[in-house]
Amino acid sequence: MRVHLFASYLLVPAFLTVARAAAAQTASPPANDWTAVEQALGRKGASNPGDVLKFSIPRSDMAVSVGGVQLKPALALGSWVAFKHANAGAMVMGDLVLAEEEVAPVMKQLQSGGVEQSALHNHLLMESPRVLYMHISAHGNAEKIATTIHDALALTKTPMDAPPPAAPSPSIDLDTAMIAKTLGFAGKANGGVYQETVPRTDRIMEHGTEIPPSMGVATAINFQPTGGGKAAITGDFVMTASEVNPVIRALTSHGIAVSALHSHMLEETPRLFFMHFWANDEASSLAAGLRAALDQMKVKRAAQP
Repeated sequence: MRVHLFASYLLVPAFLTVARAAAAQTASPPANDWTAVEQALGRKGASNPGDVLKFSIPRSDMAVSVGGVQLKPALALGSWVAFKHANAGAMVMGDLVLAEEEVAPVMKQLQSGGVEQSALHNHLLMESPRVLYMHISAHGNAEKIATTIHDALALTKTPMDAPPPAAPSPSIDLDTAMIAKTLGFAGKANGGVYQETVPRTDRIMEHGTEIPPSMGVATAINFQPTGGGKAAITGDFVMTASEVNPVIRALTSHGIAVSALHSHMLEETPRLFFMHFWANDEASSLAAGLRAALDQMKVKRAAQP
């Protein structure tokens, strides 16, 4: 009997070693490991401040025009999805660019996988063909959410293959230094479009988690050259209620049309409103109008470029 007990004691350390090795193999990946999400979506994401991984999914299959301007995907046809670790899972937000006939099947697929809709609406006016924007929100297992989004987009004509390595962005036929100086922010070139992102000064919260600007709560301003120093502009101002009408007055007084005013989220604090706009005119005049609108809002001021 004593021999058996002694043998058992000898086996305990070996057993614990094997158990620990097995546990290490099945342990959850590190909090900053998004490998399973990237595999589920079939593409690499871009890291953003605030522990956010953001996926850009341009609708390069779409040929959409507004007032004779053929829209580049980076101007107004870019689906995106952003993931952030939160509450032992992930907080996910996004904006899917859809043709009218794609809305119903996409919504059904998303709902079946627990990905909810927070808005469905237009961003543009008089575009041809019609384009709709579906804002989405989810909380939970990041890989499951990513798989659901992938399966929903697979029901559309969205190019699902991983994009090739990024080529140098085509030159922007605009005085981007002037635009940056006027707006007070340095922008970037992306797919033939000059883009500015302007974060708010206040913290945006949902379910006890701060929403970083890259998850859709920063004002987005896009310039697409249309020749002769002109540009088509669109994007969205992210505002609190008291800022809405001052921004409308600033934009319209500079010849910039308001194309939509609505919400994108359901439970954010403070409550936000999103105003989309459109114009095709001298870039310098449009930049001045956009700066006048930004001056009506609580936005962060970057160092002059």
